[in-house]
Amino acid sequence: MGLNCGIVGLPNVGKSTIFSAVTSAPAEAANYPFCTIEPNVGIVNMPDKRLDNLSALFKPKKTIPAIVEFVDIAGLVGGASKGEGLGNKFLSHIRQVGVIAHVVRCFENGDIIHVRENSRVEAPVDPASDIETINIELALADLETVEKRMAKTEKLLKAKDQAKAARAEMDVLEMLQKCLSDGKAARTLDFNDEQLAIVRDLQLITMKKQLYVCNVDEESVNSGNKYSKIVEEIAAKEGSAAIIVCGKLEAEIAMLETQEERDEFLQMAGLEESGLGKLIHAAYELLGLRTFFTAGEDECRAWTYHNGDKAPQAAGVIHTDFEKGFIKAEVYSYDDIMELKTEQQIKLAGKLRIEGKDYVVQDGDVMHFRFNV
Repeated sequence: MGLNCGIVGLPNVGKSTIFSAVTSAPAEAANYPFCTIEPNVGIVNMPDKRLDNLSALFKPKKTIPAIVEFVDIAGLVGGASKGEGLGNKFLSHIRQVGVIAHVVRCFENGDIIHVRENSRVEAPVDPASDIETINIELALADLETVEKRMAKTEKLLKAKDQAKAARAEMDVLEMLQKCLSDGKAARTLDFNDEQLAIVRDLQLITMKKQLYVCNVDEESVNSGNKYSKIVEEIAAKEGSAAIIVCGKLEAEIAMLETQEERDEFLQMAGLEESGLGKLIHAAYELLGLRTFFTAGEDECRAWTYHNGDKAPQAAGVIHTDFEKGFIKAEVYSYDDIMELKTEQQIKLAGKLRIEGKDYVVQDGDVMHFRFNV
């Protein structure tokens, strides 16, 4: 189970710069709209000091971090849902990701064109308007999906054997139609479990979790600025998250060859972690993702699971056979192994637990599974 994150936003807000920096992969970044046509995809390791520390302790042959997939999706403009810019081609890419990272321009620079409505109109920096432009386009794209389904469902209302189910679906579709017509995201509605099953089948873009990435200048990277504060207020009202990143700084960090150099750079800039770390950790939190570890002489590895998963489900992240034939799990905490240093000392201190099928996995657990198939 990996994190799949789509980076979206208006043209020239710094999406491709941030993508290149966090993935250290080349993405075309230029001062004109639509320089990104096909989505760039980059796979990066999730930064986790706990895994680094476990690896230093066990000295395994291999250390395998959790991975994150970033997709850099070309800039949307007003009218994209009707085919403006590159239109629906962009929107189809967004449907494939798990969480949306919406990059918002929060810096002033007269040398970089700021486009909102279409490729011919330059606009002043206005985060609230930029966010509204993107959110409306995503809502309108979903509205088209909903109205197509409504046309099909309406026919089923006349079929006696399907009328009841069709009526329940139509009620949900009508709720969605009203919400999306107002330019609001489908995720702002409250659905019961039955309704949610219908909504999920539609694969709506605006049902996806969204976090805002405030791309600021170097002077604002620590405390933000008037633009990033606007974004943070909007995110708070939506129940979403907002992080502050400086794309220019991230690009400079990406050019450094060693982790030691990167850490020194961050320290000099007064930053606790890079924009990559902020972005990944915020996305993990939004999706309710957590990490458990397996550790030993052969391998130390980080595994991603959903908060609330029980031991068999966590075992299934490693292999489906582990979940099917789950017997029990040997568990101790990351904090305990850091304090006691060896698994032998963990056992002597009574910190090794044998957990069954009902055990709810905790973030930072170190686990060994016993199974039989």
